[in-house]
Amino acid sequence: MAGHSKFKNIMYRKGAQDAKRSKLFSKLSKEITVAAKMGGPDPDANARLRLAIQNARGQSMPKDNIDRAIKKAEAGDEGNYDEVRYEGYGPGGTAVVVEALTDNRNRTASNVRAAFTKNGGTLGESGSVAFMFDRVGELVFPIGVGDEDSVMEAGIEAGADDVQSDEDGHTIYTAFEDMTDVSKALEEAFGQSPESEKAIWKPQNEIDVDAEKAGTIMKLMNALEDDDDVQNVYSNFTMSDEVLASLAE
Repeated sequence: MAGHSKFKNIMYRKGAQDAKRSKLFSKLSKEITVAAKMGGPDPDANARLRLAIQNARGQSMPKDNIDRAIKKAEAGDEGNYDEVRYEGYGPGGTAVVVEALTDNRNRTASNVRAAFTKNGGTLGESGSVAFMFDRVGELVFPIGVGDEDSVMEAGIEAGADDVQSDEDGHTIYTAFEDMTDVSKALEEAFGQSPESEKAIWKPQNEIDVDAEKAGTIMKLMNALEDDDDVQNVYSNFTMSDEVLASLAE
């Protein structure tokens, strides 16, 4: 079990920026609609939909938006979406995994390739970097559920593989197949549901980058996230406090 980790440079989403809220809600809505269409509109009987709704709530998405996304699936208003994964390399040999939901594979592939090319990266073949990541479950709980030691103990008891705590909260990693069971055990232990519960691509090793490469990498991350078809972006880079501060200047 690992302990404190201030930087979790695994997934980058600009949901914290108010100006990007509409785009974030659109992506969350798409995931809800696709989940409801694939497994039915009842979240109690559809684990993917339950997770999608929970994550939307964690981002303060209004209930009306959630209900509307489910109704789109029931009415058949939404087109058919394919789940596509792209893999490539960013600046400094960093690895990048991109998950997308698209109704036009050619458009999405072209846009993703352009984002890599224009920002110092290279789009690779399927499987070119996925082996550098583990497919795991990620649960995020607020800081108020307990201190680092108590959360670590609860995580071990629930069967988690890794617990990382910082001033923003507690992130708990599980084997992908154990995610639901661990989530339920921790929900009972803490008396509340996680703020976020999802399957992610977690890097096996991280690459420390300098300010120059970090700036270019973040441009690549932002370009990918700006694409309407892209749902999630994961990478294996990390940066020091000094480099992070320099990006904010």
